[in-house]
Amino acid sequence: MRPRRTSAAAACLFSLLSLPAAAEQVGCVTTEWKLIGANHRVCVESFADPKVPGVTCHVSQARTGGVSGSFGLAHDPSQFSLACRQTGPITLPAKLPKEATVFAEDTSILFKETRVIRLWDEANRTLVYLAISRKLIDGAPANSISTVPVMPWGKP
Repeated sequence: MRPRRTSAAAACLFSLLSLPAAAEQVGCVTTEWKLIGANHRVCVESFADPKVPGVTCHVSQARTGGVSGSFGLAHDPSQFSLACRQTGPITLPAKLPKEATVFAEDTSILFKETRVIRLWDEANRTLVYLAISRKLIDGAPANSISTVPVMPWGKP
C-alpha cells in the first residue's frame, strides 16, 4: 500500500495541471476619462484552451476606473464579450469532459468573477465556450457564447 503522502502529492499535481488558462493582455481602450484615478476602460485578453490545442479565445471586459479602480478595489461591471476561434490543428484529448472551466478572473475584490466554461457538443462535434459572471451570493445573467466546430486544419 502506498503512503498517503504520495496520493496527496499526486492530487496536488493533478489540480495544478487542470488549472484554467492564464490570459495575456492584448490591450485596453479608455471609455471614460477620470479626473482622479484610473480611467474606465475596456480590456481585451487572449488565452489558449489549456486542454484543446488549436483553440484561442479573446475576452473583452469593462474595467472600472476612478480611485477605487486605481487601488484594485472597484467592482467591475458584468459586461464582457467572448470570441473563440480555431488557430491551429485541433487535437481533442482522449477523454474530453462534457464541461470544464478554461478561464477564470476576479472582477471585484470579493465574491465576483468572470468565468469561461468549455462545453462539448458531441452530436455536432463543436466546442462551445460560455462566458458568465459569477457572484457568490447571487448570480448574474450576463453571458456571452462562442463556438468552434472541430474541423480539419490546413489543406485537404
